[in-house]
Amino acid sequence: MAAWNDFVLVGHIARPHGHRGQVIVTPRTDFAAERFAPGATIWVLRNGVPTALVIRDARFHKARPVLTLEGIASMNDALELHGVEIRVPPDTQVALPDGQFYHHDLIGCDVVTVDGREIGAVKAVEGAAGAQHLVVGADGKKDVLVPLAWSICVEIDPANRRVTIDPPAGLLELNA
Repeated sequence: MAAWNDFVLVGHIARPHGHRGQVIVTPRTDFAAERFAPGATIWVLRNGVPTALVIRDARFHKARPVLTLEGIASMNDALELHGVEIRVPPDTQVALPDGQFYHHDLIGCDVVTVDGREIGAVKAVEGAAGAQHLVVGADGKKDVLVPLAWSICVEIDPANRRVTIDPPAGLLELNA
């Protein structure tokens, strides 16, 4: 089994729901309906140990899953899970079409310009679909925000941990 840090974050348990041990989840995945379906297995860290929990029942309320988990039968059981990260093994990820990337695959990638200038490493991917940007940590300077657009991010190569950008005039200076 993969190490906990290699597991992929897919959500957080926001809070208990009701008195029968259900929990409300804040999803961190584009595949919430599949990831949080009855019969699926999710993983949480309990007392420092990765623990598998099987989803017995699931429904959505205001785009958030409400889960019934095997072994979680009371509000007290559910309270113990409050704020806990939900993760899955990396080999359970859905394959994405060419040109699409998971955020966690981009985090840590080195960002360089087409002429070889090193900018920093990706710290986060922020924004809504269609308006996302890379948050790039630039050695002791203010973070650089780079729009995640093919016209700027001309080569994205997570396997080699590298993003090559062709920034328009003034973009890098705008963040200074």
